[in-house]
Amino acid sequence: MFFITSTLWQCSEKENNNDLLLPLLALPLTNSSSVGPCPPTTLPTTIPIANTVVSANSTVSGFNVSSKAINGICGGGEFSGSLDVYALNLTGAGATIVLSWAGKTVKNVTGIDFIVYENPFRVSETSDRYAFDPMVVQVSFDGTNYCGFDLSGFNPSTADSNKISSWPGFGGLRPVLYNMATKPFSLDELFTTTNGFLVGGGDGFNLDDLIVGGPGANCDTTARTNIQTNGFKFIKMISASAVTNPNTGLGYVYPHSYNNGPDIDGVVAKSVE
Repeated sequence: MFFITSTLWQCSEKENNNDLLLPLLALPLTNSSSVGPCPPTTLPTTIPIANTVVSANSTVSGFNVSSKAINGICGGGEFSGSLDVYALNLTGAGATIVLSWAGKTVKNVTGIDFIVYENPFRVSETSDRYAFDPMVVQVSFDGTNYCGFDLSGFNPSTADSNKISSWPGFGGLRPVLYNMATKPFSLDELFTTTNGFLVGGGDGFNLDDLIVGGPGANCDTTARTNIQTNGFKFIKMISASAVTNPNTGLGYVYPHSYNNGPDIDGVVAKSVE
């Protein structure tokens, strides 16, 4: 049997900065028996997963193989993470990864347009707290002008670092139930929401919610309109701890929970062409 210590230290060299996580060290990974071989030998052709690494420079020991961000979604479930991930650094060049769909364009369709899968898990069956490392998500049509989502709902004076509701607009918050080997979902199922969560887990984003400006972005009205009209080709994921929030007036940098950044499992689009 595996224990939480395996996930915290092996998967992301996780180092707890929050007393809430200390009791986790004794908890079993309740779904570990259901985790089978993943990534799969062949990716399903019906799931538009980001399949090209444009840039990646992580130096996180043991988890800096960038192909793990595009080789399939291998979620560990509600109460554990996956080892098949690419971990970002907290700051610097290694805090960012850019993926694409090999030249294809992710279209702006009805509702959620793409889902980002990271490596969070719920701390217990009775808790609304999660162990996660938030990320900032941005998209671009040309690979130069990136637009992101509204992060202004994060309030450093009142935020609960382990509560999803404290991080509106961020990625890397919700556990990944989707596992291409053991819990395969159809594309329609992945984009189905129940009780506020996607059936396969992960964090969904709607291109209609893109904003002009925003922390860490260089988005103007023209770039946003272009993406919302024509779609995007590139997705950038950045450790929240590497992004400055200008709204505080103090150059505030978003906090993190562990000693490296988000663990990227993959990105799935609803429609590409």
